[in-house]
Amino acid sequence: MKAMLLKRIATLQDNPEPLTLADIPVPKPASDEVLIRVNACGVCHTELDEIEGRTSPPNLPIVPGHEVIGRVAETGNRVTRLEVGDRVGVGWIFKSSGEDNENISDQFVATGRDANGGYAEYMTAHERYAYRIPDSFNDYEAAPLLCAGSVGYRALKLTNIRNGDILGLTGFGGSGHLVLQLARYLYPETPVYVFARSPEERKFAIELGAAWAGDTDDMPPEPPHAIIDTTPAWRPVLAAMRCLRPGGRLVINAIRKEDRDKSLMADIDYSAHLWQEKELKTVANVTGNDIKAFLEIAAAAGIRPEAQVYQLDEANKALYDLYSGHVRGAKVLAIGT
Repeated sequence: MKAMLLKRIATLQDNPEPLTLADIPVPKPASDEVLIRVNACGVCHTELDEIEGRTSPPNLPIVPGHEVIGRVAETGNRVTRLEVGDRVGVGWIFKSSGEDNENISDQFVATGRDANGGYAEYMTAHERYAYRIPDSFNDYEAAPLLCAGSVGYRALKLTNIRNGDILGLTGFGGSGHLVLQLARYLYPETPVYVFARSPEERKFAIELGAAWAGDTDDMPPEPPHAIIDTTPAWRPVLAAMRCLRPGGRLVINAIRKEDRDKSLMADIDYSAHLWQEKELKTVANVTGNDIKAFLEIAAAAGIRPEAQVYQLDEANKALYDLYSGHVRGAKVLAIGT
């Protein structure tokens, strides 16, 4: 089968084509696994964190990809919930403890980092962590729901906002444009303010219903009750903490932060950024229940990811475009469709 392999860790600046197209054997599912014929796989910033070594795969080479949509091609002999032909999705959680806090369990195994993922024509997945996909989404729309949407849903829950509270989103890529739609459905009286460097991203946010959109360091019309940060940078953290209202909460939805502007954190000012009971919370991975719940809500809400589609052998281009900040919605690889 065709697959894109990560063979070594390096920055994209030093190695702008980090993945290699290769022919590798089709994997065999274990007794509690299914074999999936992959149709589409989303491209996530976490892949950049893997490639550049901020969350390195324990073994190389590895097939990245954790926003996977495909059809069950074969089942292990202990699989009971899924059948050949079922359309399923796989997210960042490849397997874990099955407990409520499985996202922070030491048994957590990540798809596309600790186990081969979806930048390939086939992959295996544990039955428990392969989810049926609502028919209302095509493959390219469904792929970003498995991580950008599901982890965004977890981040939104962690804000603790109530209907009518003001929500901020800093960074407006694959996750942000889904969280905006989700927030407008769950909290219809909540104004959503978007902070983004790109004028195109700010325009896109307004098109999707944001009440206001400004640059990263701009002050919004009113201080938000909560802000979700989906960026790889540190500047948005300081900017968000500065404009939160007293008692507000910043939720950082990123598995890692880059070091490029880390020195800015030396400018943190207790009275401006932290005082008056402001809080900072981080999102760690995702649970199976998050993915299942979000898929149901997304279908009911009519959430529609916007996807830019690349072919499998264009994965390096998709990653470099993401790295360079060329983002409108999500990026998805077309593999089997």
